[in-house]
Amino acid sequence: MMVAVMQGEMGEIENNTVRPKVIDAKGILNQNRQFLDYFWDIAKPERDIRLKAIEDLIEHLKQSEKADELKYSLKRLVDGLSHTREDARSGYSVALAQLLSVFEEISLKSTLDCVKEKHNPKTAKKKFIRNAAFGNFFGVLALSQSTRLHKEPQVMLECVQLLQSLSQYREHLRDLPRKTMVDILSETSKDVFEEVLLSALQSDLTSALQTPEQLELLLVALQKFPSVLKPKKLKKILGTTTVITKENMPKLVEVLKMAARSVKKENILPPVALDLLQASLREDNFDMFWTDAIIRGMMSETPGPTHYLSFRLLAASLPLLSITQLEFVLSGDVMRHYGEHILSAQLPDRFKFAPEMEKYVSEFMQGCPDADKQLAVMLSFTQLTNQGYPVVPSYWKVLEHMVPAALEKYVEWLMEAFCKPQLEKCLDFSTRRQKGNQESGPESDSCVARFRKWIIPRLTFIVENHQIKKQEDLVMKVARFIFFHGFFDVKKPTPEVPETVQAFSVPIDQQTRATLSGAFYGLLQGLNTMPVLGDSPEVEGLNPRRNLGVKADGTMWIYCLVQYAAMLLNQSKYVQSVQTFRSEQRQGWDSMLESVEALRKKAKKSSSPEHTAFQHLFLLIGIQMFKAPVESLELLNDLRTCMEKAQAKKSKKKKANGKGSDEEPHWVEVVVEILLSLLSQTSRLIRCVCKAVFSRICPHLTQGALSSILNVLDPNKDEDESGVVVTDEKDKKRKQKDEEELDDEEEGEEEEDEEGSDSSSSSDDDDDDEDEAMEEGAEVDQNFRLELMKVLQGQNALATEDGSDDEDLDDAAMMKLDGSLSSLFLEQKQRIQAKKDEKDRISKEKVLVRDFKIKVLDMVEMFLNKQGSSALVLGMVEPLLSVIENGMSSESSQQEQNYLRKAADIFRNRLCRGKYYCREVDGRESELHEMFERLIGRAQKLTDSSVCLYYFSACLYLLKVLRGVQGSTNTPSEAKFMGKVDVERVTTCFRNALTSFMTRRKSPFTGAMFSDLFVRFPVLCVNLLDIAVENITGGLREYQQGQACVMVLQALQTKEVMNLMSDVQTTELHQKVADQLANSFENVQCKNKTVHEKMLKVLELCQHLVKTVHNQKMQVNLELLQNTLKSMNAEGILQKPGKLEDTYWSVMKLFGILKPKMEKVKKVVEAKQTEENTKKKKGFLPETKKRKNRKKPVVLEGKETPASTETPEGVSGEGKKKKNKKKNKKRKQQGGEETQDQPATKKPKTQPQQKNKKKKGGQQGDDGK
Repeated sequence: MMVAVMQGEMGEIENNTVRPKVIDAKGILNQNRQFLDYFWDIAKPERDIRLKAIEDLIEHLKQSEKADELKYSLKRLVDGLSHTREDARSGYSVALAQLLSVFEEISLKSTLDCVKEKHNPKTAKKKFIRNAAFGNFFGVLALSQSTRLHKEPQVMLECVQLLQSLSQYREHLRDLPRKTMVDILSETSKDVFEEVLLSALQSDLTSALQTPEQLELLLVALQKFPSVLKPKKLKKILGTTTVITKENMPKLVEVLKMAARSVKKENILPPVALDLLQASLREDNFDMFWTDAIIRGMMSETPGPTHYLSFRLLAASLPLLSITQLEFVLSGDVMRHYGEHILSAQLPDRFKFAPEMEKYVSEFMQGCPDADKQLAVMLSFTQLTNQGYPVVPSYWKVLEHMVPAALEKYVEWLMEAFCKPQLEKCLDFSTRRQKGNQESGPESDSCVARFRKWIIPRLTFIVENHQIKKQEDLVMKVARFIFFHGFFDVKKPTPEVPETVQAFSVPIDQQTRATLSGAFYGLLQGLNTMPVLGDSPEVEGLNPRRNLGVKADGTMWIYCLVQYAAMLLNQSKYVQSVQTFRSEQRQGWDSMLESVEALRKKAKKSSSPEHTAFQHLFLLIGIQMFKAPVESLELLNDLRTCMEKAQAKKSKKKKANGKGSDEEPHWVEVVVEILLSLLSQTSRLIRCVCKAVFSRICPHLTQGALSSILNVLDPNKDEDESGVVVTDEKDKKRKQKDEEELDDEEEGEEEEDEEGSDSSSSSDDDDDDEDEAMEEGAEVDQNFRLELMKVLQGQNALATEDGSDDEDLDDAAMMKLDGSLSSLFLEQKQRIQAKKDEKDRISKEKVLVRDFKIKVLDMVEMFLNKQGSSALVLGMVEPLLSVIENGMSSESSQQEQNYLRKAADIFRNRLCRGKYYCREVDGRESELHEMFERLIGRAQKLTDSSVCLYYFSACLYLLKVLRGVQGSTNTPSEAKFMGKVDVERVTTCFRNALTSFMTRRKSPFTGAMFSDLFVRFPVLCVNLLDIAVENITGGLREYQQGQACVMVLQALQTKEVMNLMSDVQTTELHQKVADQLANSFENVQCKNKTVHEKMLKVLELCQHLVKTVHNQKMQVNLELLQNTLKSMNAEGILQKPGKLEDTYWSVMKLFGILKPKMEKVKKVVEAKQTEENTKKKKGFLPETKKRKNRKKPVVLEGKETPASTETPEGVSGEGKKKKNKKKNKKRKQQGGEETQDQPATKKPKTQPQQKNKKKKGGQQGDDGK
C-alpha cells in the first residue's frame, strides 16, 4: 500500500504489483523530458493544467509523427485510467478520448482489449479491485467520448457488455455504468440498436422496473427508438403495452423512491423521474401517473427526499404541460405540501427548497412566451395561502420575467382580489399548531386582512422594480388604486372614478388602511427615482440618470397624483376623504395648486430647472396633507414665507445696487435657503422631501448656494450668523405659557404660606431640605446668604454672643419668621430650577443643531457624489477641515462622534479619494497655491497628528487637482509632468514641513505622510530627498532617524524617482546614503526598543543599497560601511536569532561574510543527565512508608482480620468479587466519586503508575516507528 501511495504522489501511473514495468529499449524516456512532463501534468489536480497538458500532448504527437511515442502515449494513458486520485483518472480518460479521436489509425478494439487486460478486477488483488473497476469504466468512457464508437458496432457491444459486468461493483462506481450506457444509447443509430444492442440489453430491459438505472435505460430507448420498441415488443419485455399502467404503478413508485434516496445529498432531480413524466405525456396517462405515483405514492411518505423529488418534478414539468394540466398540478396536494414545507423550513437548520423552486419557475417564465401559461402559474403560486396569507414572498423576482400582457392581467386580478377576495378558490392550509389553536377554524375577516396585507406590497413591488417591463398606464393605475383606498371611502359608484366601481365584499379595516397609506408614500419615493418607461426611440435617447421621476411627455408622476387627489376632493358627492380637512387646510391645498399651476405656466414659456424644483417642493409637501395635514400646512406656510423673504431680498438688492436684475440672487440660492429652513424642522418626512429636491438641483448649484450650505457647518460662526434656527415659534409660545402658569402657581403657594398654613410650610421645609441635599457640595450663593441674614436680623432670630436664642420670640413673630423663610427658600428653589431648565434647553438646542448639521452633511455628500468634478468642490476643503478639527477638540457625546465620523468619511472617501475630481483650474492657480500654503502652515501648528493627517491629505488633493490628468510614467518626460503646479513654491512648503518633522520633538507630521507624498509625486520626492538623507544621522531622535531611512528606502525602491535622476546623480545619492549609514552604525548600542527599531530600519536600507550597488555595478565606495558593520559584531552580540540579527547577516552576506555556525555544547546535556541520575527515584522509600502498605489492613497480634472472622470462605470470596466489581466501576468512571474509606489517597496512588504506563507506551510507539 505504501508503494502505491508513493507512486501516486510521484505521479507514476504504473503499479508494480499489477502491471509489468515499461520496457524502454529504444530510450524513449531519455529522449525528451518535456514529452514526459505532459503525463505528469495530466494527473495534476488543477483542471486548467490538465486541459493544457492534453492539448500540448496531442499537438506534440501530431508534429513528431513518431510511432514509438504514440505507442508509449497510448500505453501510458491506459495505465493511468486506474489512478488512485479522481482528478488523475478523469484527466487520463479525456486525454485517451482525444488521442483516439485525432489518431484514427489506433484501433478501438485493441484499445479496449488493452483496457480489459490492464484493469481486470477478477485477477487484481483485493485492495486494487476498486482501481481496476474505475480503470474499466474510464476506458469505456474514453471510447464513447472519442466520437468513433458508433462506427464500430462490435466494439460498442463489447463496451456495453463490459459496463453491464461492472454493475456488481456498485459500492465503488454507483450508477456511473448505467449513465454511460444511456449516453451510448442516445448516440446510437436505429439499425445498430436493433441489430446489435437490443439483444445485449434484453436482460436490462426486462428488469426495468427494478432499479432506476434500468428503467431510465428503457425510457431512453423508448424515446429514441419508438419504431423498434413497439407496443408488441414492449409487451414481451414488460408484460404491458405501455409503461404507465395500473399494474406497473407500485413498482414505478418504488423505483422513484429509490431514485429519490440516491440523490439525497446531490439535491437534484433524477433523470428517470423526468423521463417517466415525459413517457406519461406521450402515452396520454399523465393524470393517472400524477395522481397514483406522485400524490398517493410519493407524498404518502414522511417529509423528506420523496417530497423534494415531487417538488422538483412539479417545477421541471411546468414547460411540458398545457394550461389545464398546469391548473391540475398546481392546485393539488403537492402544492399544499410545498406550502407546509415553506412554513416549517423557516426554523433554523432546516433544508429550504424555496430558492430552488424560485430558480425553476424563473427559468420557466424566461422560456415561456405564452402569457396565459405565465398567468396560470403566477396565480397558482399566489393562491397558495396559509390562513389567507400567500406563502411566496411579495417581493418575488420571478415577476421580472413576465411579459407585459400577462403582467397587466395579473395586476387586474390582484386589484379585484383586494376588493373581493375569493378565498374559497385559494389552496389554503393550516399547520397542526394552527389547527390546535383554532378549533373552529380561522376567521374569514382575519384571512381577508392577511390576504390584503400581502397584495399591497406585491403591487408596490411591481411598480418599484425597474427590471419588470411595464407601461405607464399600469403604473398610474396601481398608484391611483393604492392612493384611493388609502385615503378615501366610496359614497356612491361613478364611472368618472373607476376605483369606486369595485365595491368591497368585506369592509377595509384601519390597520389595512394604515398599511396602504405607508405603502403609498413609499411608492411615491420610488416614482420620484423611476427612469422614463417605454421602448420608443425618443425614450431610449434620453439620459436615464437625469430624467427621473417623469413620464415620457415630461410630466412628473407626483403632479399626476396631485391632480388625481384634487379631482377626488372635488367629487364629494361620490367619495369622502378619510382625513377631513378644515377650512384653512383646504385653503392651503388650493393655494398650493395655484402656485404649481403658475409655475407650470412659467415653465412652458421658458423651460428652467428653477420651476421644476419649486414645483417638486410644493407637490411633495402638498401630498403629505393626507397623512399629516397640520404639519404639512405649517410647512406650506413656511415655504411661502421663505419665498416672500427671498423676493424681498431681491427687491432690496435692486434698490441698493441699482443694477437691475443682474444682482438678484440666483434661483438655486433661494431654493437652498428654503431647504435649509425646512431641514431645521425635526421631521423625517421633510428630510426625504429636501433630499429629493436637492438631488434635482445639484447640477445647477452656484457658489452662493454652496456657501450658504457651508456656513451652517462653520463652527467659527454663531448660530445666528449661520442661519440655524431650530426652535419653532410655537414651542416658544408654549414655553412662555408654561412659565406663566408656573409663576401663577408659585404666587398662589406664596399667598398660602403667608396665611400661615402649617402643613404647607412643613412641606416647603421638606422640599427645601431636599434641595439643600441636592445642592450639597456646590458653591453657596452669596446673595441668598445675605438675604437670609437680613430676614433673621429683622426678626431678631440670630444667636448673640450672650448665648440668647429665639425663645424670646412669641408665636406671631415665629409665624412671620416662618413665612419669610419659606418665601425666601422658595425663591431660591425657583432660581435653581430656572438654571436647570436653562441648561436643559441649551443641551436640547445643541442636540437639535447637531442633528440639523448632520442633515446638511447629507446634502454635501450628495453634491460630491453627483458633482465631484465641479470646481465648486474646491471650496469645500477648508470648511470640512474646520469641522473635523473642531470636532476633535469638542465634547465626546455619541451624537458629536457620529457627526465627526460622518464629516471625516465624506472628506476622506468622497472628496480626497473620489473617482471624479476637478480638472478645470484655469485662472485659479494662485488661489489654489495660497490655499495649499495655508493648509500646510496650519498643519505645522497642530498638536494632534490625526487632524494633521486630514490637512496633509487635503494638500495632496490640491496637488492632484493642479497637476491634472497624468499619463503613464514610464519615460522621464512624462514622470516630470506636474501640470500647473508651482514646483519650487510647493517644494519650499514641503521642505519646511519635513524639516519641522525631523527637528521638532512633538511634530504633528508622521513618516507615513511623506512616504505617501514620495510615491504619488516623484518630482517632489527628488527635491526633498537630500533632507531625508541628511536626517539619517541628523534627526532629532532615533524615531526621526528611522523614519528618514524609511523615506529614503521608499524613494530608492520607486522606479519613477530613479528615472528622474541621471546616472551621476544616482551614484552620488547612493554614495551619500552609504556614508550616512556608516556614520549611523558608529557607537550603536541597542539599549531600548526605539534604538532597536531604528537599527532594523537602517539595516533594511543598507541591504537594499548594497544589493543595488552590486547588481548595477555602481562606482560607490562601500569599504567604510563594511568595516563599520564588522565592528558592530566585534563582541559577537549579533549571533542570536532575531529579526535584527537576521537582517544584519543578510547584509553581511552581500559582502561575502557568512554567519558563523553555533557549535552545540554537549556539556549542558551531560550535566542534565548527571542531575537526572543523582535524583532519587520516586519509589525509593522505606518499606513502612511505601503506599502499597497503606492499602493493607493492619493485623494485630493474636487477632484475625475482620473478613476472616466474620465470613466463611464462600462469603469472603463473594466479597472479593464485589471489591473487584467496584474497582472495575471506578476504572470505568475515571475519577468518579471517592469512597469514604480512602478519600484522599486514591488519586496520588495511581499517578506514578499512569506515568510509567505513558512512558512505556511512548517507548513502544518510538520503537514501532
